[in-house]
Amino acid sequence: MARLVLGDDHAVFVDALVTVLPQRGIEVLATADTIEGTVGVVRDNAPDVCLVERFFVDGDSLDFLHEIMAAGGPHMRVVLLTADREPAAVRRAMRAGAAGYVNKMCGLTALVEAVRKVCSGQPVTRLPALAQRRICGEDRGRGAPLEELTPREHECLRLLATGAHTANMARSLGISTATVRSHVQGLLTKLGVHSRLEAVTLAIRHSLLDSGDAAERQR
Repeated sequence: MARLVLGDDHAVFVDALVTVLPQRGIEVLATADTIEGTVGVVRDNAPDVCLVERFFVDGDSLDFLHEIMAAGGPHMRVVLLTADREPAAVRRAMRAGAAGYVNKMCGLTALVEAVRKVCSGQPVTRLPALAQRRICGEDRGRGAPLEELTPREHECLRLLATGAHTANMARSLGISTATVRSHVQGLLTKLGVHSRLEAVTLAIRHSLLDSGDAAERQR
C-alpha cells in the first residue's frame, strides 16, 4: 500500500480524499493546510508520496519543492495536485524535481493512477485534454529537434510524459512490448539517464518534447 501525506487547504476536498484513498489502496498518513505544515508532516512521516496543492495562503508550493523533497528524502515522490492547467507550470514543476502533476478536473481515478505510477518510478502529467496535448509537444516552435533520437524514440518519450506504461505504449504505437522496451532503453542511453522519470524530467527541462513533431515529419 502506498503511503501518502496530503497538503491542501480545501477542507472538504481533503476530508473526501482521506475517506476515499484508503479504499483504493493508498494510506493517508497525515494532512496539512499550509506549505510549512506540509514540510512538517513530510519530515515526521517519511511517506512514499507527498500529494500537494500548488497554491496556499502562505505561498506557491512550487517555490518550496526543494524544501519539501529535502524533508522527505531521496525516495519520496512529490505530486502537484492543482486546478492550474498551464503547461508552463508543469514544466517548472518537473524541472524542480516533481514526479507528477495532476489537475483536479481529471478526477479520482486519474489521481489514484498517478500516485501508483510515481511510486513505481514513472513520471505522470494529468491535465485537461488541450493542456495535455500542449505539454506533450503539440505546440510547435519552442524547442529545437533532438536529432539523436529516432522518430519512434520521440514518440515513446512523449508517451512517457503522459505516464503511459509499456503495454499502453505498445497499443498506442501498434508495436510489441519488447519493441517498446527497446526504444525506451535506446532513448535512456542517448539521453544519458537511468530511469523513465529522469528521461521525462530532462526532456521537459530542455523542451525536447516539443521536438517530437519535427521528428514525426521526418518519418
